[in-house]
Amino acid sequence: MPHSEQEKTNRIKIAKSFGSASKSYDVSARLQRYSGKHLMTWLPNRHDLTVLDLGSGTGFFTDLLAGTYKQVIGLDISIEMLKFAKENRKESILWVEGDAHKIPLQDNSIDFIYSNLVIQWFEPLDEAITEMMRVLKPGGLLIFTTLVDGTLHELKSSWAQVDEDQHVIDFKTVNELNALFNNDKSTIIEQKCQDIILEYQNVIHLARELKGLGANHLAEKKNRGLSGKDKWFKMTEHYKDFLEPDGIYPATYRLFSGLVVKLNH
Repeated sequence: MPHSEQEKTNRIKIAKSFGSASKSYDVSARLQRYSGKHLMTWLPNRHDLTVLDLGSGTGFFTDLLAGTYKQVIGLDISIEMLKFAKENRKESILWVEGDAHKIPLQDNSIDFIYSNLVIQWFEPLDEAITEMMRVLKPGGLLIFTTLVDGTLHELKSSWAQVDEDQHVIDFKTVNELNALFNNDKSTIIEQKCQDIILEYQNVIHLARELKGLGANHLAEKKNRGLSGKDKWFKMTEHYKDFLEPDGIYPATYRLFSGLVVKLNH
């Protein structure tokens, strides 16, 4: 099915957004580090495997995988991220520029896919899942984390009291993820959902970290450009309702971890 021009445009914007964050990303990636390490317990303990790190970013976890597995491929949509990874990670890793909706790999060629905090950007997600299952060998695994509904609820709530524009992406619910992965081609065999609360000095600190993650791209945003200073000020006033006693600003990230197996059909 051909992608709409709008979807293509959105993906180009997302690639640029992450590309411009490639230098700052590792500094901003507190959440990525936590969630990526959290997946390590699910990794297969065989070493003769071909692994795809889908949405490899700066290659931090790709590098760790390359220390264990025979062939590791890091795939990302951002040329800047791939350039950074190539210069800073193990030489044995094969870096591939590509889109999760059209993975440039052969059918049944990958033993397992590792994907850390990436699939929330895939739209439409069902097409990306079809592609992941296509490249996985029968019985192959997808090990992933993503953010689900409830993420950044403090920020959403604070903005909702200022205007009706969209300032935070709509994350899928746990039920929606289960519906997408549980079908005749794949099934979720383990899953976990938890709230990670990160602390910020102020709302600007939070906004900078979201930007550093490349997480500030919104396909549906009506009002382009920076929100007016008065709107921003009003939003930060509302955010104070969530302040912790020590004056720290919390932000909740609802982290979903999933272990999916490709069925032998």
